[in-house]
Amino acid sequence: MTIPDVTVTVIVFNDAARLPRAVASLRAQTHANIEIVISDDHSTDETPEVARELAAQDHRIRYIRLPENSGGCSAPRNRAIEIARAPYLMFLDSDDELPPRAVELLLAAHREREVDFTMGAVRRVRVDNGRRTTWMPHLVTERRTVEGIEQDPRLLFEHLSTSKMYARAFLDRHQLRFPEGIHYEDQLFSAQAYCLAKAFTIIPDPVYVWYIEPFAAAASASISNQRHKISNVRDRVHVQRLIDDFLVSSGHAGLREDKDYKFLKHDFRMYAGDLPYRDEEWLAAFADLMTPYLDTLSPDAYARLPRAERVVLELLREGRLAEVRIAARGLGHAVAPRQVTTGPDGVPYWGDSVPSTDRARRELDVSELELDTRPFPTAQFRHEITELTPGPGASLLLAIRTYDPGLRLPVGPQRASLLLTPGRRRMTLPFRLDPVSPGVFEGTVRLDLTAAPVPLHGFAGVRHPLVRLDQQGLSNSAVLLAPLDFPTRTARIPYHSGAAPHDLTIEPEARNPGRLQLRWTPVGVAAHVTRPLLRRLAHPRLRNAARLAASVLK
Repeated sequence: MTIPDVTVTVIVFNDAARLPRAVASLRAQTHANIEIVISDDHSTDETPEVARELAAQDHRIRYIRLPENSGGCSAPRNRAIEIARAPYLMFLDSDDELPPRAVELLLAAHREREVDFTMGAVRRVRVDNGRRTTWMPHLVTERRTVEGIEQDPRLLFEHLSTSKMYARAFLDRHQLRFPEGIHYEDQLFSAQAYCLAKAFTIIPDPVYVWYIEPFAAAASASISNQRHKISNVRDRVHVQRLIDDFLVSSGHAGLREDKDYKFLKHDFRMYAGDLPYRDEEWLAAFADLMTPYLDTLSPDAYARLPRAERVVLELLREGRLAEVRIAARGLGHAVAPRQVTTGPDGVPYWGDSVPSTDRARRELDVSELELDTRPFPTAQFRHEITELTPGPGASLLLAIRTYDPGLRLPVGPQRASLLLTPGRRRMTLPFRLDPVSPGVFEGTVRLDLTAAPVPLHGFAGVRHPLVRLDQQGLSNSAVLLAPLDFPTRTARIPYHSGAAPHDLTIEPEARNPGRLQLRWTPVGVAAHVTRPLLRRLAHPRLRNAARLAASVLK
């Protein structure tokens, strides 16, 4: 029997529908001398039947089934490692795929130079909208060999085990296996691999297709998408502590700041955007689990974060949970605080009081936001809907409060507009903001969505209105925060402009930052005829044919 060059393990649990797609991506690899191991974590659906049928179709496929469900990814991977026959190993989840040249390219990098593992780019695909992005693109922009993780500690951010091809001898030499009985096993395994490897090669080519389902049902959501569970927080913190212990025991304690920064910037940040939506009991449990660990992290790691994220972390560590919700809204969207307080030293601090400890003064100092000096087009304000009143048809009356903590706006009424762009044309609704106290303005605007400039052929998509402020020929546009929870409303819109009718859903965004969300869905002819036809006409081949015909006619 021919020895395969690479063993690719597909782990699966109750995923009979998607397993064939994953296996098909392996059977289509340009490097054909591979072994495919389907490792089933004791599925209870039709997975065993599907897997056996796949194995019957291709002699390269082997099927193993764990005697009982392990509840994670580690055990099925480890069982496959035990029986793998190839000198190089890869791992694939049943809901993902490998690009056709993944095995060929990673194996070529191994054969080019003796390294412990090779890795490449991960292409992420949003299942809900088809959007494609590259995971951590700045880490995989060029082909290079890294001799020790200390050469580029940023790679700790790329903690996926599935984007890599490992030399079997490397794993066996260090007895490196996936930790069983815990979640976030990839983070510990990858940290160990990075630290133990003498050298590894990075290639810029895509070697993994990762399908993301941000709105998957709770029962089928991936571990990363189960952040609403306190057990998820506990698991993530537990793995971080294991990584910290490993860094010390393996002589890599010098990586601690970089690893702490990765945790704050990636792991904690994933929870931070959800904090406004959590109830008091959940927030208290979150703080009990998270704060003791946050207190062990390097102060220098905190100093590398954007100020808005440092504020959220400090408010959490101080137990100011109601304020955590306020600070966490708009992270990444340049949303200002509602209020700042200037201390005796002239420093502006987040909130309504001067912090009482050195650490809090350091972390809640918002001087770098330049709230009072930043050029007006990039100045930070905070716009919130305080009341949302449905009107006739698809109209809304919005009561808006604007916070100007840097006192950038002059005393008196302010010119403002609500901006909405479904399609290519913008809808602009002027309204007035009147002062109610220093740095606080309020106004109302009526939004008649039947007048929105929807294209004649229809528009399918989501939009979030913006608020624009105008001052001395300059304008500033910023996000509009909505109440976190209000009844969703759907209406059928027959547009006055002659555009095709649409179903319009008005809803809260239900995730950071919590904007007013408007969702258009074409109905009738626009949905079933016009838009599909336009999509076909927009195909690159047809566009190129049209250009060619035009050039001939010239």
